[in-house]
Amino acid sequence: MAVWLAGLPVIVVGVLLTRLAARHGRPAAYLMAAMSVVVLVAAIVLLAVVAGPGGAVAGAAAVGKAAALKAGATGGTGGDSAALIGAAIAVAGSTIGAGIAVAYVGAAALAVMSERPELFGRSMVIVGLAEGIAIYGLIVGIILIGKA
Repeated sequence: MAVWLAGLPVIVVGVLLTRLAARHGRPAAYLMAAMSVVVLVAAIVLLAVVAGPGGAVAGAAAVGKAAALKAGATGGTGGDSAALIGAAIAVAGSTIGAGIAVAYVGAAALAVMSERPELFGRSMVIVGLAEGIAIYGLIVGIILIGKA
């Protein structure tokens, strides 16, 4: 909940910059791109702080031996978070790629079927192959979550 509350101003500024870019064009678009870069850099720094050697594991070790053992028993290591982030990237990337592939292949399949309806089966096989990209990403994500 706290993450959404902290991210709410960023979302509001992004929406306002989008509206401004629609009216004023290029300067607002540059401002929006700069804000995107700042948010990206902040996210990378936050990831480095949390997953790095000085992150949550080192802080738990400094509290005491019992707290470190408890954090280790609950799976609070930096490797776990890296596996989960990798799973999220795999699933998100493959899903976006599959969506783009299905959009183009589906449009082409509809165009072909409008001219030659007997090619329906072949067209659907190609659309299914494009959708397989998302399934591969999901399998990789499940494997990575199993490693965490």
